[in-house]
Amino acid sequence: MGERRPLRAEIIAIGSELLTPYRVDTNSLWLTEQLNELGIVVRMKAIIGDDLETLVEHIRHALGRADVLIATGGLGPTEDDLTREAFAQALERPLYRDEDLLEQLRRRFQRYGLSMTPNNARQADVISGAHVLDNSVGSAPGLFIEEGTKLVFLLPGPPREMKPMFERHVRPRLAARSSGDRIVRRTLRVAGITESALDDRIAPVYTQYENPATTIISSLAGLEIHLTARARTTEEAERMLDELAVKLEERLGEHLVSRYGESVERVVGKQLTERRLTLAVAESCTGGLIAKRVTDIPGSSHYFVGGIVAYSNEAKVELLGVAEALIRRAGAVSPGVAEAMARGVRERLHADIGIGVTGIAGPSGGTPEKPVGLVYVGLDWKGDIRHKRFHIPGDRERVRELTTLLALDWVRRELLKGV
Repeated sequence: MGERRPLRAEIIAIGSELLTPYRVDTNSLWLTEQLNELGIVVRMKAIIGDDLETLVEHIRHALGRADVLIATGGLGPTEDDLTREAFAQALERPLYRDEDLLEQLRRRFQRYGLSMTPNNARQADVISGAHVLDNSVGSAPGLFIEEGTKLVFLLPGPPREMKPMFERHVRPRLAARSSGDRIVRRTLRVAGITESALDDRIAPVYTQYENPATTIISSLAGLEIHLTARARTTEEAERMLDELAVKLEERLGEHLVSRYGESVERVVGKQLTERRLTLAVAESCTGGLIAKRVTDIPGSSHYFVGGIVAYSNEAKVELLGVAEALIRRAGAVSPGVAEAMARGVRERLHADIGIGVTGIAGPSGGTPEKPVGLVYVGLDWKGDIRHKRFHIPGDRERVRELTTLLALDWVRRELLKGV
């Protein structure tokens, strides 16, 4: 007999509120992690509003693809809670009102001194052939349905209700059906290289592997290489990841920020702590973002002295000692001003390392000589002062966030040299 393939799962988050800017579907993220731990591959996630026809259509298609279908939300008492009706239609099974379940609901309301309104009775409607999943936290019971070889779970939307129900009722059933494989992921964080250049550098390595699989993710926090391995045991999957990761690391060189997904600010903090060095920052266009990222790390008080946001030219002169003549001659966005800001903050705050950042974040303020996205970063390393010039494409947020990343990554690289 051949090896059993991993189960394929789909997740449906149900509720029109999830299609607005005000609510985020976090259940799918949590469920994906739990399913991966069981060796189950999530092939699709969908968010569907409270529309019966759309729900029924999607459920029918999902049942044709997936071995496991998990729906969250839409099990409440109101008229727009359509999950039970939609699955009953899609499965072509009748709904019936379970009198025992209805009585349990009544007793639950009485226990808390509440009156059960008529619409709450909807929560006692059960799809024919389904197993009722007790809700130990809320009033909406879940349902488990076996449709041939398919496993269907209807879970409540609130995470405080959904998670205990999954652990108690869903995980044991899935563990019994799973192939036993384990899915393990690892993230390599990268900086100082474009996405296309990164792929060109590492593709000759990762394309030789189907397992682990490799994905490159780009975000304002930098580039990430996601590795996913599937094996019979977690230990075996980790060994597979180690083999590929070592080969990738050899090609990444100093572009590799961390081997297990740690942020650049966490890596820099660890380096500063190990070398007993301190850091101070002077920021203009980033408006304090560098200081924020550094101080987001617990324990940063051991190595971060402080920061000065010197946005105006007057602040640069008064707080950091930048020469007025330099600003008049070269402009606030210039190599000399970046270096003077780095020196000024290091000396005034008595740090070992000073960073100075000045630039044009946009959307206005650019000129042909100094376009939007032009940034200078100054670095003062115990009196050794230099600068770097960057031209960052994109909107204001991207310019500010990537400037922050590039400034901290420069510190990381200098610390790696051991100077």
